[in-house]
Amino acid sequence: MRSYVNQRKRGLFHKVNVILLAGAMMAFLAACGKSDGGAKPADASATASSGSAKAQPPSVLNYGYIGTNKLNFPGGAEGWGFYKGIIQDELKKYGITEVKLVAFPNGPDQSESLISGRLDFGSLGDTPALLARSTGAKTRAITQGATDSVGYLIGKKGGPQTLADLKGKTVAIQKGSFMHRYIAGLVKEQNIPDVKFIHMLRPDGEAALSRGEVDAMTNSAIFALKQIDQGYPLIDEATKHPNLIGTSITVVSEEYLKKFPDFQKVWNEARLKALKDLQAKPDEYYQFLSQLNGFTPELNKKVSPIATIKDVNFTDDGVKLLEGTKKFLVDEKLAEKDFDLNQWILK
Repeated sequence: MRSYVNQRKRGLFHKVNVILLAGAMMAFLAACGKSDGGAKPADASATASSGSAKAQPPSVLNYGYIGTNKLNFPGGAEGWGFYKGIIQDELKKYGITEVKLVAFPNGPDQSESLISGRLDFGSLGDTPALLARSTGAKTRAITQGATDSVGYLIGKKGGPQTLADLKGKTVAIQKGSFMHRYIAGLVKEQNIPDVKFIHMLRPDGEAALSRGEVDAMTNSAIFALKQIDQGYPLIDEATKHPNLIGTSITVVSEEYLKKFPDFQKVWNEARLKALKDLQAKPDEYYQFLSQLNGFTPELNKKVSPIATIKDVNFTDDGVKLLEGTKKFLVDEKLAEKDFDLNQWILK
């Protein structure tokens, strides 16, 4: 849509990517002179071997995820595996004695840490992962854990009720997130003019919406349902637009893969073991999610059903969603540059 492709749009994604790349490069250069924090260097002869058991990666593994909670675990098979120690036990077989989990408020912040070397790998939404790769980030995608990340558009009370009502209105978004891609694609598809986007993290956006300082906001899953229960109008959701649904990606730095070439295989085997364990304990798993986000197990079962967790690294439908998102970002000149998805995905 012509009205959408303007300076406002460019100042939204493009500026974020430029700042992200510049900051990350400075951090990366600074990090180059630092040590591995006491981690053991990989044995070149061992890691070159095709036998994973001989690999000797650094003893400390740094993992990032989106969302903060008192337990410091993500959800999904990854979070369950860390919570139960299943993944740690598997990694110990390869000399990894400590896994440090680091929570981030959004994908761009996590991508910056991965690029700078503060993280070895992490799980995040597909849009920030794609945007980081488009800036030249040396990462590889190793797992697409979920392919049903739904963005919701929530209006303020007494405010816009329909998509047409968004004309000339202000929407709070998280720049660079899968929800940003959702609202950007939605505004273009529906040809809604003069929509103003303001970057706010979820808690800030919710507060601004309650005060009437913004007309609408994007939100996700359980947090959006809470707002709807509180009387905020649901204007739209990505389930009505299958091409705008997001996915979850786990990416690893190419630098770490040099130290542990078989990491992709080891990680996915450990993750699958964790998934099988939680599938056998559904009630305990939903209780775990409840501890993470403070919502009831019943509501978690509704918005995060176990059946949506993928038991394979990548599916054809998931890769198709990735390709569609990448194409949109590139076509709208929101991504820095195009790249071959097949060269990014490590199967």
